[in-house]
Amino acid sequence: MEHKRYEQELKMTETLMNRINELISHYPADKKKSALLPVLHEVQDAHDNWLGYDLMDKVAEMLEILPIEVYEVVSFYTMFNQKPMGKYMFEFCQTSCCCLNGAENLIEYTADKLGIKVGETTADGMFTVAGVQCLGACGYAPMMQVGDFYKEHLNEEKIDQLIADCRDNKIILHDK
Repeated sequence: MEHKRYEQELKMTETLMNRINELISHYPADKKKSALLPVLHEVQDAHDNWLGYDLMDKVAEMLEILPIEVYEVVSFYTMFNQKPMGKYMFEFCQTSCCCLNGAENLIEYTADKLGIKVGETTADGMFTVAGVQCLGACGYAPMMQVGDFYKEHLNEEKIDQLIADCRDNKIILHDK
């Protein structure tokens, strides 16, 4: 299977570099790799919620590790994205509690409503629908995460309202 390489503009601003250096400073000088997860989060947040190869290579350089060490982490964790994502990522929990409460049907409903398949992004770059592993909110099933927020006890009406609110810019993802 061929893996598509996406082009990405590197936006390593002074503010971002200062934040990365602060994160690295929390670890011994010879253990910079320990800062990998928090650094990846900061870098992904600053780069439209995804990490291309050039960006992962830059993180490896800053942490003085091999690029493959960054690729392994990014490809393992679903919280890191390796391709452009929509402004609003609808990440549905797909573990047993949510599925028993209708998550699979809601995932398909949402993708159909947006005219895409699960894992795809709308042509306008606004929405991505994805299934993820446990989000730790079983008591609120079915549920999803949008940015830093959980949307709970979902049904089709709540999905419709969420999509409308996103289109009307009523959903603020985070303060960054």
